[in-house]
Amino acid sequence: MRYTNGATTNGHHVNGDHTNGHITNGSSNGQGPSKPNVDVYVDVDKIALSPSAPDAVPALINYIATSKSISLEDSQERLKLRDAAISLANALETPREAIVRHGWTTATRHAAIETALALGVFSHLARDKPRSVAELAATTKSDPILLSRIMKHLAAMEVITEAGPDEYTATNFSTTLSVERYGDAFPMLSSSMYLGVYALPAFLKENGYRNPNDPTRSPFQLGRRSDEHFFECVQKNPTLNRQFNNHMSIYHQGRPSWMDKGFYPVRERLIEGADLGEKDVFMVDVGGSIGHDVSEFRRKWPDAPGRLVVQDLPEVIETVKDLHASIDPMAHDFFTEQPVKGARVYYMHSVLHDWPDDMCQTILSNLASAMKRGYSKLLINENVVPSVGAHFETTSLDIIMMSIASGERTERHWTKVIESSGLKIVKIWTVQKGVESLIECELA
Repeated sequence: MRYTNGATTNGHHVNGDHTNGHITNGSSNGQGPSKPNVDVYVDVDKIALSPSAPDAVPALINYIATSKSISLEDSQERLKLRDAAISLANALETPREAIVRHGWTTATRHAAIETALALGVFSHLARDKPRSVAELAATTKSDPILLSRIMKHLAAMEVITEAGPDEYTATNFSTTLSVERYGDAFPMLSSSMYLGVYALPAFLKENGYRNPNDPTRSPFQLGRRSDEHFFECVQKNPTLNRQFNNHMSIYHQGRPSWMDKGFYPVRERLIEGADLGEKDVFMVDVGGSIGHDVSEFRRKWPDAPGRLVVQDLPEVIETVKDLHASIDPMAHDFFTEQPVKGARVYYMHSVLHDWPDDMCQTILSNLASAMKRGYSKLLINENVVPSVGAHFETTSLDIIMMSIASGERTERHWTKVIESSGLKIVKIWTVQKGVESLIECELA
């Protein structure tokens, strides 16, 4: 198939009267759909083959060149350098190259990784000794021709390293994927979340491009051809449930935690002034799954008084095990009345972004009714989308959540939802771009 500018004949594009990619002012003059109106003559073909942001290149190169001495152990400095390198690559890339990258590599890389995971390929690769496709095919009982194609693409995408013709070694990335807890992200996303994301354009078009706000009628239901909400699917499918919990556990790894010193003043704001006995409740983790966060809190703040409670639905709480003796698992639906009254802290981590505003108001109102004025605090550990300069991790997650009729929120949006529930924001604590903030709330 050869493509050149112009009209189409017999499946081939030949030179014709389609302006060869040029856009000018004017209408279609009855010759078809109107062309976009622009103020000046634009040579789109020239733009498509030129760097996307040439003016940004010198400053980015200078920043990267002067960053040679940074410590890669400093996560904030490392991330700044990484983001600058990504920005430089994007600035140097032409629009045509960007179209190919966005259109071709995202889906194909995912498909190749998930196939390799299913075959167990990453577990058989080593960094110190190249493994041949023939050897890997025999070990994984797969077709060597198929495996060769998959491995070539993984090497082209730098997931693994090519050591010679049909020979490969591992990278840190592929070694990490060989552990189920990390690799589970790929089959989980393709079998569930992506169904809604890929259905999003059609859903929005069908619904007049209105913001989805009904979790029972969302892009996810359209993509999956089911009436079930995402979390219903997770609860009914043990494999998906495990994969989702694994992905959530690794998503937060290596990211600043509000419990760390320098983020939120835990001792000054929570521990000091706490008035409770050994059996009284200090913190309630609402919708806390199997207790990752309360366990982290107990490790980092062992002298915090009282007991900790982790709440979730009965089928989740049944799977909880190996908690510290001071942590109590409790079955609870946060859409109903909160049974623990007057705790020092009520805490939610990435819960409210799962639900539209009206359902968040119900959750928050139930907590407000249980709080003790002048004493109890509500801590909401969520993304706060900045007005400008939002990070791609935050905006990507927002689109994913849009597919189930929820989303990330700006400070203005958070203020509206929280204040409508009888609460007020005391302060929003943020330490790093692209990382969840801590929204500190009290009764209004």
